[in-house]
Amino acid sequence: MSLHEQLKTRRRALSLTQQQVAMRVGMTRQQYQRLEAGGNPRLDTLNQAADGLNARLMLIPIEKWHAVLALLDEGLSSRPPLDVDPWQGLLDDEEDDNGQ
Repeated sequence: MSLHEQLKTRRRALSLTQQQVAMRVGMTRQQYQRLEAGGNPRLDTLNQAADGLNARLMLIPIEKWHAVLALLDEGLSSRPPLDVDPWQGLLDDEEDDNGQ
């Protein structure tokens, strides 16, 4: 996946519009739109956009690429389902049959 596609995918995962990301980082919507459309931005512009998406740019050595992908895939498969209530059982104060 290209960097431009990753920006778009990340923005959508955060449920943000291009305008919202642009406002977060202090650029116009048109400037941000060009990033997602495959423009040729400067590195500092990419870093700025990544910050607005709560992400970081990284250089990964080619020989480590597959190991990084495997770790990311493993992390995704070990996550609990999104419909699990994170608060359930936290205080270990389940009600008895009398509602107390």
